Amino acid sequence: MRDLVKYGYTTLTISTLLISYCLIFNPESWIVYSIAIVFIPLFILSLGLITMATPEKDEEEDRINEPFIGY
Repeated sequence: MRDLVKYGYTTLTISTLLISYCLIFNPESWIVYSIAIVFIPLFILSLGLITMATPEKDEEEDRINEPFIGY
């Protein structure tokens, strides 16, 4: 569970840095397109990973005791 949060924050940081790089330094267009195609979806995915990996206080025991049911 903690690994998922760590990977989510790592992906979020890398995506944010590379997207900021494209906005600030204006590299070649093919670099901007490749970063946009790969790292904008990874940015959104990492936000979802962070949100789903951290349980709320009332759900914490249920997630430990019950198997994953797709929420």
